[in-house]
Amino acid sequence: MTILQQSSRAQDRNLGTWYVQIQAGTLKLPRFQRFEAWDRWRVVGFLNTVIRNLPVGITLLLQVGDKEQFISRYIATAPESNARVTEHLLDGQQRLTAFWRAVHNNYESETYFIYLPEFDTHADDGIEYDEMTVHCQPRWVKKKDPTVRYPVWADTPARCLERGLVPVDLLCPGDHGPRVEKWIADATAAQEPEEGAPDALKHYRELERRRQDLRSTITALRERVTHFNLPFLSLPVGTTADVALRVFVNMNTNSKPLSMYDLTVAKVEGVAGASLHALQEKTEAAHVELSHYGDLSLTLLNTAALLQNRMPNQGGVAAMDMTALVNAWPRVERGLVRAANFMARQHIYDEERLPSAPVVAVIAACLDKVPEDGDALGRAEQLLRAYMWSAFFTTRYEGAAATRAYQDFKALVELLERPQLSPIDYVHVPGLDRVDYPLPTAEQLIRAGWPKGMDRLARAVLAVNLHFGALDFADGHPVSYDSLRRREYHHVFPDALLQEAEIESFLALNCALVTWRTNRSIGRKDPLAYLKDRVEWSDEQTVRQRLRTHLLDYEALSKATYEESGKPLEGEALKVRLRADFESFLEKRAVIVAAAAEHLADGRLPTLEQVFPNSQSNHSPAIATAA
Repeated sequence: MTILQQSSRAQDRNLGTWYVQIQAGTLKLPRFQRFEAWDRWRVVGFLNTVIRNLPVGITLLLQVGDKEQFISRYIATAPESNARVTEHLLDGQQRLTAFWRAVHNNYESETYFIYLPEFDTHADDGIEYDEMTVHCQPRWVKKKDPTVRYPVWADTPARCLERGLVPVDLLCPGDHGPRVEKWIADATAAQEPEEGAPDALKHYRELERRRQDLRSTITALRERVTHFNLPFLSLPVGTTADVALRVFVNMNTNSKPLSMYDLTVAKVEGVAGASLHALQEKTEAAHVELSHYGDLSLTLLNTAALLQNRMPNQGGVAAMDMTALVNAWPRVERGLVRAANFMARQHIYDEERLPSAPVVAVIAACLDKVPEDGDALGRAEQLLRAYMWSAFFTTRYEGAAATRAYQDFKALVELLERPQLSPIDYVHVPGLDRVDYPLPTAEQLIRAGWPKGMDRLARAVLAVNLHFGALDFADGHPVSYDSLRRREYHHVFPDALLQEAEIESFLALNCALVTWRTNRSIGRKDPLAYLKDRVEWSDEQTVRQRLRTHLLDYEALSKATYEESGKPLEGEALKVRLRADFESFLEKRAVIVAAAAEHLADGRLPTLEQVFPNSQSNHSPAIATAA
């Protein structure tokens, strides 16, 4: 049989046979394959296809001769063995992994069942289907006892059966009859009548009929699973690694597209004989902070593309020299570590609060050109600081981001390679051209929305508010990656108060990230009173300084009170006073934020004295005021 005949003719193979080969270790995955990617709903969908005996797509195998052409790994959770590998699974990993793990029910966060409506006797359990189907039950543990998985009933046969649920692992191919019988016995033991009870014999016969019905149903399902056909195409022994990789890429590109990263993994394997997965895992293990800024695989490839003078997008990555990528990996890693440290020093810690993602790869690739100490480092960091904050505060990357990132990178590198560099040269970087990309006015800052979303300008405002340390109102700790996990997005002027006056509260300038108590019953309050109820209040002078590190003026907030003669203002009187105070607060904070943004976008590191209007000394930036 020729390669054309063998690779184009589908062959039948049932799940029972697939199971045996996975268990024996004769079927493995080439290491360039992506890892598990299916969520629970895709697993449920595939299992339903099996138990309903519906058609399913074809898998692809590479027959292995005396020697494996690719370094391989076992299907997730399959046992390791010393058996000779006879096949590499090129396509179909997700289906066979879902099958293998489901029939062992070894997922950490879910357990799979078959729902049989005729056995459901439990009321109001939230598990209701019209027909036999696969049910995924989420599982979890509690910190006090991580050995117990909840809900506990999911591991108790009797409580499962009363819900009409039979665990999928009872359908595992092989000789599991005794295990099935034990589960049935455990599930129905409590239903046995006591000896001597009225109609005991009648009830026992009814129970035996019920057991037999359950046994017959499980047996039929076991047969269906074992004999379910999952066909395959096969590349014969002798197929070159290059051909196998091209077939793998073509099949995945034409039907269910691989990501840019998955395709690059395959190309690196074929060209350089190295595992991109292994390189990334080693990098992540050594530098966990890199994963804080989003999809590390994408950032790694974009940085590598820039280092090869290519666009940081799919086309640029695809055109890279893969051998050069592997050889340059230490440079890619070092550049990203330096970029993460650079951003952390300016209190940019994570993806959730990163205003513009393209800057990460650009800064990492630029730092590859920069010495690690000396005056050149200081000049370079000032330039990159100007670039980063300009990207945050302008519209530079709101369209054609990859193209513009590449243009900025080339211009930045040209400046970094100059023996002398001063801020007057920054205009050569397109993103630092204030004519094409001006900084926002105070009015634009006032309109910026809530920074918890994806809005770039809103996140930029928050980033400036964190830049000066953003000491926590309660404990005084400065912002850090760890402290951000405990902080929440707080309305400076309370949402309930502003809602009462029909004023929009979800604005970036009305936000501060702080840790507060869990009491959520506090309603409409004056801003400072609201803060005192939210946090463990320190002395006034301490709080005054902590507010200042968030670019908040204590005096302005202390004057925002809404009572007269001991009674809260209401109606039109509240609206008039509150609207005036809130607008004044926004305008004043906008000027402060704009001043800080201008300093940072010029590459400078401002002090609080330089950005607060009443304490600015030599620098007074021209900022448009709100209308």
